[in-house]
Amino acid sequence: MAFSYRLLSRSKQLYGSQAILNQQLAFPVRYYAKEAAPDGFKGDEMLKDIFRDLKKKFDTAIGVFRKEKIIIDPEDPAAVSHYAKVMKTAREKAGLLSESQRIQYTIEEETKDIPDARTYLLQLQEIRIKRNLPDELGVEAMMMDVLEKVEKEIKKPLMRNDKKGMALLMAEFDKINTKLGVRREDLPKYEEELELKIAKAQLEELKKDAVEAMETQRKREEFKEEKPVDVRSLDIRNFL
Repeated sequence: MAFSYRLLSRSKQLYGSQAILNQQLAFPVRYYAKEAAPDGFKGDEMLKDIFRDLKKKFDTAIGVFRKEKIIIDPEDPAAVSHYAKVMKTAREKAGLLSESQRIQYTIEEETKDIPDARTYLLQLQEIRIKRNLPDELGVEAMMMDVLEKVEKEIKKPLMRNDKKGMALLMAEFDKINTKLGVRREDLPKYEEELELKIAKAQLEELKKDAVEAMETQRKREEFKEEKPVDVRSLDIRNFL
């Protein structure tokens, strides 16, 4: 077998299913517990069902990757686009959430019991920071500014069940969106751009791990005479 296989066969975890799907299968347990468990439903049985479901999703997603050739070249737009499409296909067939759907789910779960608008916005900021999402346009500051404006107008803290006050706040948010050129009808485009950024970042990580693995193995006596391998020539399917 070629050097690439000999070299990386000892570091399969870099290209194994976990490296590819490490975030795609990041389901919180509470996702499976939206409805109360039936009476007499034992905890261990619930966990077994969860793991069986995860394994099914996992196997389905890996099955998609075994059929596709992935080029590990984060600088090639075509390679990034293809990888993003494969990820989307695997996600849809396995019934997994997209990144934007996971963010939406996290927001819903972590803010559902927050009564006031200010704490809600602060929680959104915390979620953004935890997920390493940038606020390059300074939207958070703009949102807090208009909240201050609305609260001065209504002369009290804005509660989320205050329909009139929230309508005022939403109108101000719409002004921000207009100023930034953000339109609701463009949301699918923004989601696609996000998926491409994620795909590129994952390819960069795969490339980094592959190069590190090859450099480490080449230090071994048995590999010293082998020629360097172009990461782009590697076939992930050999290591799944």
